[in-house]
Amino acid sequence: MELRVLSLYPEQMNIYADRGNILFLRRRCEWRGIGFTWAGAGPGEAVDLAAHDLFYIGGGQDRDQRAVAADMVETKRTALAAAVDDGAALLAVCGGYQLLGESYQLGSETLPGLGLADLWTVREPGPRLIGNVAIETELGGEKRILAGFENHGGRTYLGPSARPLGRVVKGHGNNGGDGLEGVWRDNLLGTYLHGPLLPKNAWLADHLVELALEHRYGTRPTLEPLPDALERAAHASARTAAGL
Repeated sequence: MELRVLSLYPEQMNIYADRGNILFLRRRCEWRGIGFTWAGAGPGEAVDLAAHDLFYIGGGQDRDQRAVAADMVETKRTALAAAVDDGAALLAVCGGYQLLGESYQLGSETLPGLGLADLWTVREPGPRLIGNVAIETELGGEKRILAGFENHGGRTYLGPSARPLGRVVKGHGNNGGDGLEGVWRDNLLGTYLHGPLLPKNAWLADHLVELALEHRYGTRPTLEPLPDALERAAHASARTAAGL
């Protein structure tokens, strides 16, 4: 088997060590004898939806989002929507998560979104939402904790057809008010958690690998367990940092 990953705008949308998510996916595949290929798609470059099974959009500052938002909608939206509808996995973190929605309102400026999730993001008066965060999610069929770090000035609101990735246990979440964090639609995940996210939550990395391999090969594999002492310690440390 082989995991085929495509990062969108890897040069522009990479902040808070988000590239560590890709490295972690690679290592967990290599340790299991699963092949791994990675490619990047930058400005103006089309997406070959048949060539990839896991799509990744990292975080970026406002200037980075301005640089890629219109291009993402123009050159990549149609293929991404088709890939997700076909069962490919998509993970979007922080700035990438904001661009999954309909729009990002920055004062008088509106950045277009991909429209792949029923959500929108606005800039409102108030401080940035910064700190360690933990959420409770039922992704994968059981209640688990995801832990990470958030730092965002935008406030994201979910529409009626959107399901949150989880509920905030510690931290701010989507907007600091409604107790929700992220978005989850089948094989599409968006979240503000980074720092990076996957090394602190190894089970989520494995879940994404399973989704992507199922898309490629038609059946969901049972991944061989790994000796995850360091990964469990990283998760425990992230939970402790968030106040759990």
